[in-house]
Amino acid sequence: MNQIITFGEVLMRISPQGNRKFVQSNAVEFYFGGTELNVGISIANFGGNVKHISCISDDFIGDTAISYLNKFDLDTSAIVRSPRPLGVYFLEVGAVMRASSISYNRSHSSFSEIKPAMVNWDKSLENGKWFHWTGITPALNKGSQETLLEGLKLARKKGMQVSADPTYRSGLWKYGENAKEVLSELVNHSTIFIGGINEINELLETDFTYSNDDFIEASKQLIEKYPSIEKVFDKIRTSINSSWHKIRARMWNGKEFKETEDLDITHIIDRIGTGDAFAAGLIHGLQKFDDFKAMQFASAACAIKHTYLGDVNYANERDVITILNGEITGRLNR
Repeated sequence: MNQIITFGEVLMRISPQGNRKFVQSNAVEFYFGGTELNVGISIANFGGNVKHISCISDDFIGDTAISYLNKFDLDTSAIVRSPRPLGVYFLEVGAVMRASSISYNRSHSSFSEIKPAMVNWDKSLENGKWFHWTGITPALNKGSQETLLEGLKLARKKGMQVSADPTYRSGLWKYGENAKEVLSELVNHSTIFIGGINEINELLETDFTYSNDDFIEASKQLIEKYPSIEKVFDKIRTSINSSWHKIRARMWNGKEFKETEDLDITHIIDRIGTGDAFAAGLIHGLQKFDDFKAMQFASAACAIKHTYLGDVNYANERDVITILNGEITGRLNR
């Protein structure tokens, strides 16, 4: 009961070891991930009951991916299989002033053929309490967009909370749909908005700045246009270089504005999936704490994810609470 539902593509990430470029290396590491999957696994590590819905290749790579999900006790009963290969992306991890680079190979992946008829949403959501979606999935193809929309409509009909992270990546929208119109319809079926000024400007066709005053006004206008939205949360990243970032967050919950202090991340191990860690921390936190502490928990979860290799945040709730309590020296636990 009270399951958190995530829906999206499962990808294999392939990277040279360390901070090497592919031209430097003939040895690689692989990890499984995917935006919504990263959120689901992180919530499961916090103690949540999570079901991930996807379409995965019907081969030994797909078997391995499902085995990986099962390791975190994710419910994989709604995953369907396809003869197409699992999506892959290649990552070169940057350092200091050299940026990281990503190349995707997902156009004809197993998830690319998903359609509404392949997911039994009524059965999949029967124990659902919360549905999380991101702007990545509807950007991939018409089938994933329609399947997601069908799931969101039923989730709201069942009274579930729906968190939206409507990330807009222009390079993904290649199948002829208008991104703003699609995302706008999906946000109409959502209750928690996880996004900043860029996402709000995209939806409202406005030009708000990054100031706190503009964030408050933008959030008010967003809630006015999409009255199902109850609260807006924004993660703010300040990049000193590829290896040193600062993270803080702010919110407008319809009544008050609050902002966290910066968390200094001076030696990044891996920044992939850190936004997903924030979303997972927020979803978990909103079910246990007040809005501000939930946002603090999300920021700390985002920060600690930078210390783990791979797409997934391996931190448990105790690890994140430790950071919230100010224990950030990294001293050896004995």
